[in-house]
Amino acid sequence: MSIPQSGGGPIENRAQLAEYLEAGCKPKDAWRIGTEHEKFGYCKDTHRPIPYEGERSVLAMLEGLRDRHGWAPVEEAGKLIGLIKDGANVSLEPGGQLELSGAPLETIHATCDEVNEHLREVKDVADKIGVGFIGLGAAPEWRHEDMPVMPKGRYKLMTDYMDRVGTMGKTMMYRTCTVQVNLDFGSEADMVQKLRVALALQPVATALFANSPFFEGKPNGHKSWRSRVWRDLDSDRTGMLPFVFEDGFGFEAWVDYALDVPMYFVYRDGKYVDALGQSFRDFLDGKLPALPGETPTLSDWADHLTTIFPEARIKKFMEMRGADGGPWRRLCALPAFWVGLLYDQSSLDAAWDLVKDWDAATREALRVAASEDALQARVDGIHMQELAQQVLDLSEAGLKARARPGAGGMVPDETHFLNALRESIDSGKTPADELLERYHGDWQGDLSRIYAEYSY
Repeated sequence: MSIPQSGGGPIENRAQLAEYLEAGCKPKDAWRIGTEHEKFGYCKDTHRPIPYEGERSVLAMLEGLRDRHGWAPVEEAGKLIGLIKDGANVSLEPGGQLELSGAPLETIHATCDEVNEHLREVKDVADKIGVGFIGLGAAPEWRHEDMPVMPKGRYKLMTDYMDRVGTMGKTMMYRTCTVQVNLDFGSEADMVQKLRVALALQPVATALFANSPFFEGKPNGHKSWRSRVWRDLDSDRTGMLPFVFEDGFGFEAWVDYALDVPMYFVYRDGKYVDALGQSFRDFLDGKLPALPGETPTLSDWADHLTTIFPEARIKKFMEMRGADGGPWRRLCALPAFWVGLLYDQSSLDAAWDLVKDWDAATREALRVAASEDALQARVDGIHMQELAQQVLDLSEAGLKARARPGAGGMVPDETHFLNALRESIDSGKTPADELLERYHGDWQGDLSRIYAEYSY
């Protein structure tokens, strides 16, 4: 999850809220790719989640990355809670999941190199302290009471709030992982088209990357349990956002939506001030109960935007949020999938043609079906495997049109990063299907086998 935002001055009029978003518009030659992924750490001998402190711990991991690989520390209240280097940062999810938020890079080749280097560094440190890391969408065995709590004020506030607004908020926080990509837009119209395509096709990403069929030690009846969790988290800040498809949608409409999302906190002097359930509209008027008489800064607005969790969202860039965390190859496949669709105008137009006639009920039904059945989902005559084939073809065409070479020119474009997804579509099997086959087959119901065979 996001670190506190900084650098924004006082908000003197409401127009600044939309202007903040619009300031993210960039010319096409400045569009970049930022890949984020989360992973679960565990003790190799016990398969238990690693605590924050101790010989085998999150803190030991952060200190190892700092001392052995040149990362600079990020602290909160005297506790090491993250790292920064070369435009990237390493941060902690609430249950100790380790997240890389990559630097904004020009090509999938570069972002995949970054992911690979990060995982090599993590393994170097982890092997020395008896820790392993695994990429899954949900913790396969652990219960809530097994999970450590990271020393971050934001997470304490969120944990206290989650049971008031849904049934699965704490599950999301402590026992799920994702991979996502952050992409740019060139104008308000470009943002609108990209966000509509991103939301409509997020279920395809959920299906292709489905990788959480187990929970609390047994199959859970879903290919993406993580996606299922998000449906019962907090209806005020999640979902498929039907208003995005209404005439007139733009930055102002996003501001209206965000202003109606209840607040979590205000960050002041290194501390998180409890503003749970309060209104940013009141904050604009100097009437926030948490800080009477005080008005917000643009940094507060930026912080508030990080507390909105729909399937795709905008800040000064756009985030694709529908995929489960997964194995090494798919950490590069996710940005390739979306870059091919959204960074080439012909592919983007064709993708919009695919989805423009769907209504809100169809989009939501696809979301639900993807979490349950992945590529075998069917909704109103739409077969997910066939849809995914069409979408992947468009993504591949977009990557070919980009023609960004790698390996010193030896690789002509970025299309090979889609190979893992092509294999899934050809076979109809996602990582979740493969895991279930192993569980019911040679593992004979022994889920502990997942750690040795599927860790990084």
